[in-house]
Amino acid sequence: MKAIALLASVITGAVLLYGVQDFAPWADPTSPASTHVASYYIENTVRETYIPNIVTAVLGDYRGYDTMFETVVIFCAGMAVICVLRRSKS
Repeated sequence: MKAIALLASVITGAVLLYGVQDFAPWADPTSPASTHVASYYIENTVRETYIPNIVTAVLGDYRGYDTMFETVVIFCAGMAVICVLRRSKS
C-alpha cells in the first residue's frame, strides 16, 4: 500500500514538474501577466473601483468572490481540523 502511495506521489510530482517548464521565467517583463493583466489593473483600478490601493482593489473588487470562497475553504478546513483533533470527555 505504501508503494502505491509512493508511486502516485512520484508520478504526480513528475507531471507537475513537466507542467512548470511552460511557465514564463521568474520576473520576466514580457510574460502575459506583466504585459496584459498588470498594466490594465494599474491604469484602470482607481477609475473603475474608486479604491486608491491597487492590491485591495484587486482582492476586494476584481476577485471578490474568489477571495470570499478561499476564506470559506480555509474556515471549513480549520473547523475540520478542530473536530478531528478535539478530545472527547467519554
